[in-house]
Amino acid sequence: MGNIFDLLIVTPFTNVLLLIYAFVGNFGISIILFTILIRLVTHPIMAQQIKSSTAMQELMASDEWHKIQEKYKNDKEKLAQEQMRIYSEKGVSPFSSCLPTLIQFPILIGFYQSIVRAIGVSPLQLLGLVRSIYPGLENITHMASLSALIPIKSQFLWMNLGQPEGIQLSFLPFAIPVLAIIVGLTTYIQTKLTIQPAASPNDQSAQMNKMMSLYMPLLLFYFALNFASGLAVYFIASNLVGIVQYAALGKIDFKNVFSIGPAKKSDSRAKPGKRS
Repeated sequence: MGNIFDLLIVTPFTNVLLLIYAFVGNFGISIILFTILIRLVTHPIMAQQIKSSTAMQELMASDEWHKIQEKYKNDKEKLAQEQMRIYSEKGVSPFSSCLPTLIQFPILIGFYQSIVRAIGVSPLQLLGLVRSIYPGLENITHMASLSALIPIKSQFLWMNLGQPEGIQLSFLPFAIPVLAIIVGLTTYIQTKLTIQPAASPNDQSAQMNKMMSLYMPLLLFYFALNFASGLAVYFIASNLVGIVQYAALGKIDFKNVFSIGPAKKSDSRAKPGKRS
């Protein structure tokens, strides 16, 4: 399994990174450009996720949905059964909004391994890097030899992309993990901006939204805090590009950023009253 993962993800990622680096000469910028490329390639998945989320939003605004919420409000088991029945009938998945995030996991694992491989400094690591480079890379980049390409210069701004990042101030006993903090904030903002409103705070999609909006920023903050800072650069670039993508598609709800807990959909149905 490991060899297949390496063959299909890590080695191609490493070669793409090296190819971009050969042209731009800066590994940090290479990571950012590679992130944009990944986002463009996975854009159809995001578009499908938006379509599914919109269908979910319309379902939750329907009279049928509100009727079962009211009818089975005191019977959680029956309510869950009825919700799953409607999901099945309408062809809607309550977990569709999680798909892009779940897809990120094999990508970020492969990306981290490709970063570590690309900036290897020991003779053994460099040998492994050379062996994983595709034969045609030298011709594509018009380089006489790979010695002009490796070892990679891993310094970007104030950080070493192969090491966890932190800014050490003289009056503090610890380094400030600036990138990890930015990763957590941008992940939170992206999750809250792109999350779909829920009709009820107790249904499955609302609970999943709550979990994603709380746990994902913490999880990626932990990764950025403990792993190579090149991965944190990828997280930040991916979050920012993702926000821009959603904004371009007109699917961002800025009110969700300032809400606590799962997003709630306002009830726009006409209330009983006196007709004109």
